Amino acid sequence: MTITVLGAGSWGTTLAVLLAHKGYDVRLWAHRPEFAAALESDRENKRYLSGTLFPDNLHVVADLHDAVRPARIIVTAVPSQALRQTAQGFADLPLSDKIIVNVAKGIELETGKRMSEVLLETLPGLKPEQVAALYGPSHAEEVAQHQPTTVVACSPSEETALLVQEVFHTQSFRVYVNTDLVGVEIAGSVKNIIAIAAGISDGLGFGDNAKAAIITRGVAEISRLSAKLGADSLTMSGLSGIGDLVVTCLSRHSRNRAVGEQIGKGLKLDEILSEMSMVAEGVLSSKAVVKLADRLGVEMPISQAVYEMLFEDKPAPQAILDLMTRDPKPEHY
Repeated sequence: MTITVLGAGSWGTTLAVLLAHKGYDVRLWAHRPEFAAALESDRENKRYLSGTLFPDNLHVVADLHDAVRPARIIVTAVPSQALRQTAQGFADLPLSDKIIVNVAKGIELETGKRMSEVLLETLPGLKPEQVAALYGPSHAEEVAQHQPTTVVACSPSEETALLVQEVFHTQSFRVYVNTDLVGVEIAGSVKNIIAIAAGISDGLGFGDNAKAAIITRGVAEISRLSAKLGADSLTMSGLSGIGDLVVTCLSRHSRNRAVGEQIGKGLKLDEILSEMSMVAEGVLSSKAVVKLADRLGVEMPISQAVYEMLFEDKPAPQAILDLMTRDPKPEHY
């Protein structure tokens, strides 16, 4: 089986190497031809995943059509806001025999759509049962070192989810199955916003009580939005829900938490992003999620506060004060 990974960041590269070690014929596509040439020459991704060498059956490809055409499974690992443009680049190819496994986590800024919706809207003839997501607490740095990791393969089609499980499952990368694609995608996207809030708490010097409150009330926000969109309430208790939320809020590897920490220390968003080589998905997702929640009438005060701190220059201490002094409420409503 040929598997193509679109996107040569740290996560795309990690998954390409994982699949190649399993014996699949793997093609790794990089957006910039000069970057693809460097990857092929170096046989490792020195920029995003230094020290992880490419197996011989991992081939770097610069042409998108050459990457997609022979693949049985296509893994989309580009940033969420670039997924539509990337998919448009191969929309003219026949896809009836292919499965697309998306690993990008986010909500499209302009449309408020989930990543599976973007794929189905962009690729003519693609059916829901051909689309899956691979989400969960899975920092690339740890997966590349074969540290124990668990994720969920999710598709409206259980058959598709089981196939993805079989393809990705290893001794150190355990894959579970779920069919609630709405819940998995919403949880995996909004958790990045909550992680920014957790980082802001760190930057302000707050302790464990505040971090626990952010995570727990973040669960409430994700659950409310997911329920409004028809998701299964059990999904939030799973790997793409609490699992991914906890690791993103606590880990030293989390780019979203790191952005929040710098905001909490008083830096401006532009100067933070200018120093980053990789994407913190929660930044733009905060715009998209706040807009979506407003349209649906879903209360998401932490997400709203993060948006205001990132894009309206609201001082972090004031935002925290406003959150803490809202009218008292029941825990569940």
